[in-house]
Amino acid sequence: MNQALQGLKVVDLSQVLAGPYCTMVLADMGAEVIKIEKYPSGDDTRTMGPFINEESHMYMMVNRNKKGVCLNLKTPEGLELFKELIQSVDVLVENYRPGVTKKLGIDYATLKDMNPGLIYCSISGYGQTGPYSQKGGYDIMAQGLSGLMHMTGEADGRPVKVGFAVNDIAAAQTALQSILMAYIYKLRSGEGQYIDVSLVESGLAWTVWEAAAYFGQGQLPERTGTAHRVSAPYQGFKTQDDYILVGAGNQKLWEIFATKVVHRPDWLSNPLFASNYLRAQNVKALEEEIESELVKHKAAYWLQLLDEYGVPSSPIYSYDQTLNDPHILERGMVLSYEHPTAGPMRTLGFPAKFSQTPGQLTKAAPTLGQHNEEILKSLHVTDERIKQLNTANIFHSK
Repeated sequence: MNQALQGLKVVDLSQVLAGPYCTMVLADMGAEVIKIEKYPSGDDTRTMGPFINEESHMYMMVNRNKKGVCLNLKTPEGLELFKELIQSVDVLVENYRPGVTKKLGIDYATLKDMNPGLIYCSISGYGQTGPYSQKGGYDIMAQGLSGLMHMTGEADGRPVKVGFAVNDIAAAQTALQSILMAYIYKLRSGEGQYIDVSLVESGLAWTVWEAAAYFGQGQLPERTGTAHRVSAPYQGFKTQDDYILVGAGNQKLWEIFATKVVHRPDWLSNPLFASNYLRAQNVKALEEEIESELVKHKAAYWLQLLDEYGVPSSPIYSYDQTLNDPHILERGMVLSYEHPTAGPMRTLGFPAKFSQTPGQLTKAAPTLGQHNEEILKSLHVTDERIKQLNTANIFHSK
């Protein structure tokens, strides 16, 4: 089956999450991704549990469909082999701290001379320039600096981070779309280019509504729990046995919710609730009124009724409930495959469904150094030389 990115060749020098997630998507769509891991221990996530037959599930989740090489770039011969490989690739993704690649001799200025068409993408916490460029930056720091943590949590509670590494994934998606745009330009012009992506800016760029409120009226996005800042009711509510989400975010849905679902037509004449704007301004009073009705029945009762009248709603799932939901399963968001060491595995599926060039799971994440010999042979290295390299602290495999 054809795939959208067949023929695209990528070297992945990144580790942990942001870079590997970006290159995973490229590989899922058909690109040949060669993951070069640091010598001799590999990607840091190889040390993160849970482990299955000594293989890290964290590592396996974002490194599927890739070829794996463990190469010592701090040796002259390892660096020479890397530079030989880079001459034939389209894209390089790395997440070293600014300045490290220059010390290693693998910075964009150096590699561009060898491959003018190279698309070189750097992913870091704060970007390659600016006063914070040399600071170490993980996802939680990016959530803090981008303002995300300050606006997340209950109104009277402490700031909290989003439940997953959202700035890491934002950076991965920013890098992905930037690489594809640069690749389109390369197809037209033959020219590569340098891309500088930061976790902070990638998350900040997603706060478009919050920026509108601040730039427009000087409003700061404060913590509102599950409530929306400009729409109501649009949040989580307590029922008799659980919480549910209700999104009656326009006047028509509000009227249906009040009259058909909870049978409270009197709410429509309440001046506090007369418009979406007023409901959002008086959200605490609205929440109390709604929950006084919803606690009379269980969550399943209300969810069925909300669906019946077309009012957007949802349960608030635990993660195991999500991964076993029939809709999630029918949409192919849980895949099964066989790993050569870990055995039968499950992983997440492909969120976009392509009619002609769908994503495919063709191979498991590589074991450490699994494709050393294959990549060396692609560089026309002889069998005798491969034996020498494997005993000279240049390559490593497990």
